[in-house]
Amino acid sequence: MTSSSAAPAAATADAVELLGLVAQLEHLAFARLAADAALAPTLEHRLELSRYASTAVVRRDRVLARVAELGGDPVAAMGAYDHVLDDFDARTEPSTWWERLLKVYVGYGVADDFCRLAAAGLDETSRALVVEVLDDASHADLAVAELDAAGTDTAVSARLALWGRRLVGEALGVVQRLVVQRPGLVRLLDGTDGTDGTDGRGAGDAQASVVPAEVAAPANQAPTKLFGELTAEHTRRMTRLGLTA
Repeated sequence: MTSSSAAPAAATADAVELLGLVAQLEHLAFARLAADAALAPTLEHRLELSRYASTAVVRRDRVLARVAELGGDPVAAMGAYDHVLDDFDARTEPSTWWERLLKVYVGYGVADDFCRLAAAGLDETSRALVVEVLDDASHADLAVAELDAAGTDTAVSARLALWGRRLVGEALGVVQRLVVQRPGLVRLLDGTDGTDGTDGRGAGDAQASVVPAEVAAPANQAPTKLFGELTAEHTRRMTRLGLTA
């Protein structure tokens, strides 16, 4: 395979890798929202959350359809991330309804933010789809509305602030593992095509790479700028709720 044909092939493989992650996150959102619907305190909430669960399935299938369009195997692409959040969920079992809502908004929000950043390296069609899918977050609006009401209780607010800090730490750990284990995702963040370690813009390009030192970084280090952006977005979420990040 020549270098000219290798670049598109590598870019497509990396796109399938990210799309598989997004599809898996939507599938997990479906399961989580269905479970939340069963535990919701009111019938109104149960109905609302069950509707959100059904729309997560639609979003998942749209992403999987794009995988197929690119020539990938939708089941294999999604299955590569079968256990991506297992450790996170085991470490962050909520004990109250408020903690459950904050986990939805803050904890899983970090994974969505990571996918948005990586989507910048996708082809235009795939990028638009990922952004549209991840921006469809009506369930997050429900969480914010409910948590805003809970925030009037200072004791609850203090506890939720601590819970939020725990959630973001565990969620960033998930991102750390993805960065170490999935070089295709790093290439998307970095804007490279995976064939020669560059993106074709030249050394003098004014746009700095999101993860310029990842190739040389030790395996236990994640891109500093990436983590800075994810942490900043977490802070914005917590501020929106009136909680200390």
